[in-house]
Amino acid sequence: MNRRDFLVTSAAVLAASRFGFAAERKIRKAVKFGMVREGATVLDKFKLVKSLGFDGIEMDSPTTLDLDEVLRARDAAGLPIHGVVDSVHWRDTLTHAKADVRARGRAGLETALRDCKKLGGSTVLLVPGVVNREVRYDHAYERSQAEIRKVLPLAAELEIKIAIENVWNGFLLSPLEAARYVDEFESPWIGWYMDIGNIVNYGWPEQWVRILGKRIFKLDIKEFSRKKRNDEGLWKGFAVKIGDGDCGWPEVMLALDEIGYEGWATAEVGGGGRERLADIKRRMDAVLG
Repeated sequence: MNRRDFLVTSAAVLAASRFGFAAERKIRKAVKFGMVREGATVLDKFKLVKSLGFDGIEMDSPTTLDLDEVLRARDAAGLPIHGVVDSVHWRDTLTHAKADVRARGRAGLETALRDCKKLGGSTVLLVPGVVNREVRYDHAYERSQAEIRKVLPLAAELEIKIAIENVWNGFLLSPLEAARYVDEFESPWIGWYMDIGNIVNYGWPEQWVRILGKRIFKLDIKEFSRKKRNDEGLWKGFAVKIGDGDCGWPEVMLALDEIGYEGWATAEVGGGGRERLADIKRRMDAVLG
């Protein structure tokens, strides 16, 4: 154990002894399917992930994969699929000025909901749109909510939740606004997919956790370094391994314990083969407990 791992572990133990939370923490660890770069078949990849001690995996949808093959791999490997990521939300945005583009995005979300149901998952991760020079902030707010409302009846019918992720899309930039955005739907079928590393560039993850509270359905796990951002450029901030940046994991975990979070935490970092994935698992274990 290096010095940083020791400090992280010590902080977690201190939190557990002080507040009585961390010792009973129930967080299941997963990877994104696209991170698995070893294995000739879906089953090979699932077996690898399972052998490394991960609790599950997250798929993409819409997808060109044969879902029946994916289901056979899931059952043969004994590896749950906890959810899917909407694979068209950056291309066919729900905030686009053109109605036909928004319609394609809505259709993609509907497909993702149906695929998630078939695969036995519980959430669809959704980027609700983007704000840029062509898309005004207020228009993005109105358009994305209007499109999501059209899909909520299907989500309720399938009992699959839509989980909005905080990303660098120029939209929903504060936890207060994020909470308001979700609450305005007045539906239990929409909430938040909390990406810890994405927040560090412009905020503090533990603050988002406490403000969003029970709206948080799931977690994405990555790291971000403010020093690398400042010294080498914005995107270089992500060029650190989990636990080696500025996420402030002891504080984050204490906040998650305070809101009673139990559920999935999925790595969203550069993938690889067995050695790389094993290192990701060790680092997730260290920071999440």
